[in-house]
Amino acid sequence: MLSGEELNVSQGATAESKSGTEDVTEAQKALQREFRLRLAALTGGLAPEDYSRAWFDWLLGLTKSPDKQLALAQRGLEMAIDNWQYALHASTGAASPPVPEDRRFASDAWNAWPFNIYAHSYANWQNWWNQALNPAAGTPAKSAQLMQFIGQQLANAASPANHLGSNPELLEQTRAEAGQNLVRGFANFVDDLQRTLEKKPAAGTERFEVGRDVAATPGKVVLRNDLIELIQYTPATDRVQAEPVLITPAWIMKYYVLDLSPRNSLVRYLVEQGHTVFVISWKNPLAADRALGMDDYVRQGFLAALDAVTAIVPQQKVHALGYCIGGTILYIAASALAAAGDKRLATLTFLAAQADFSEPGELSLFISPSQIEMLEAVMHKAGFLESSNMGGAFALLRSQDLLWTPGINSYVRGKRDEPNDLMAWNADGTRMPWRMHTEYLTRLYLRNELARGEFTFEGKALDLSKLSLPMFVLGTETDHVAPWQSVYKARALTSSKDYTFLLTSGGHNAGIVTGATHPRRRYRVSTWRDRTTNPEPTDWLRDTMPEQGAWWPVWDRWLTDHSSAKLVKPPKLGAAAAGYAVVGDAPGEFVRQR
Repeated sequence: MLSGEELNVSQGATAESKSGTEDVTEAQKALQREFRLRLAALTGGLAPEDYSRAWFDWLLGLTKSPDKQLALAQRGLEMAIDNWQYALHASTGAASPPVPEDRRFASDAWNAWPFNIYAHSYANWQNWWNQALNPAAGTPAKSAQLMQFIGQQLANAASPANHLGSNPELLEQTRAEAGQNLVRGFANFVDDLQRTLEKKPAAGTERFEVGRDVAATPGKVVLRNDLIELIQYTPATDRVQAEPVLITPAWIMKYYVLDLSPRNSLVRYLVEQGHTVFVISWKNPLAADRALGMDDYVRQGFLAALDAVTAIVPQQKVHALGYCIGGTILYIAASALAAAGDKRLATLTFLAAQADFSEPGELSLFISPSQIEMLEAVMHKAGFLESSNMGGAFALLRSQDLLWTPGINSYVRGKRDEPNDLMAWNADGTRMPWRMHTEYLTRLYLRNELARGEFTFEGKALDLSKLSLPMFVLGTETDHVAPWQSVYKARALTSSKDYTFLLTSGGHNAGIVTGATHPRRRYRVSTWRDRTTNPEPTDWLRDTMPEQGAWWPVWDRWLTDHSSAKLVKPPKLGAAAAGYAVVGDAPGEFVRQR
């Protein structure tokens, strides 16, 4: 046996050894973070190992597929011959239009030699390139997806439409203006560079002033804590629905995407339809907020707002709406309330919000263990993730429309595109704190804990099947952030006997911000009155006929049908006696934070 002194020495040595091991581990982590931080500066925040692995998997699959190699060689030879034949016809002026199905080459200017040869050869190369990138048997799906993404970036970069010397429209404009378009374009480039370095908003967006042109629906801030401001809007009707509406937008965006100019403001529309509306406005976090996590966003965000709403409008249940990841927070909060027996919610509405992340769509290109480690290193250093990081990733998904075309218009044509209210909002990004964003990506996207019943709030696992309230779930047809098929999966995870699913045309933002009337919008909608009916998405889409129009009136009717029949006098703004005195005018202070 060891003596007391020997035991103390032994324990001290063990503690010192353990401490040394922990120090080494932390030192290794710090070194890894620093390496990834410097690497991120070179790669634009993308994890290079994901792309190198994808390239190796693609090359290995191609190497193991002699039939595919032969098909590519044959196809390449056929296209080379076709290019020569087309060039011969083009030299005599007898060639047909080069690429009639590609809108980049729609102008008659592309029918002239040698530009028709450029366009035709490029189209053949792009077809061959796409064939080459089709995965061979056995290629991992993630690698195939990444190679398709890389291939699209290279194809856009190689397009003759995207370069001055090979684009007849740009050359003609330059000739007609004696190069003044290039002078304006260079000035635009310098201006954009300066704005980027000084972190100023994009050119033209300054005319959309928050509180005047957008986020202008009248109201008061009735709660301000360390994370949110809660806005209560001034009633526009003499009588209102008894149950108020609480809107939880995503914290990666300013809330006023739902309160743009008057014709595009969902908030204004609801108020004018006789609803009492509350909206959460999230703080734009700084380095000091780095430790804010998912639990904080639920507790200090939605639950704090719900406490305020039920104090200001007592003895009434609340219609809760969540948009994008604000909807994910609503899934979490509503599940926690259901588990606790809290019955303050009347209905649940989810707009382009996911609960099951097993199919996150194109956004999965930027979600992997390596990519999250890269983002974590960037966020750990700064304490937050800049909105520009996410904005750049989204732009790459639609690089021709969001990068090349605007760049050519601004820097070569010398013409600034006039931003609209949605574009101005999109340029007004927010940051995300380190802990929250890391938890969100790891626990939800990578592990899919919420759908698997493993996600915890304040240490307790949540069960989405406990959600039995009436639900209105909306997806958008061309959503690359929350694909509608993924949004649709909420039906299988919950147990509502009054469940409505609506699919509207448009994308993640434009599909939501349609206005009350829209001649080019359509929607499909179904309601199930049981817990078991759950057709496959493809079957539902085939069997559900589209209807013309915007979805706002459909949801307004649904809210009215799920509200008390008797209209009431509008509640006062705030409730000082209950601790929710008015602290300022809408749109508040947080929405103006840069």
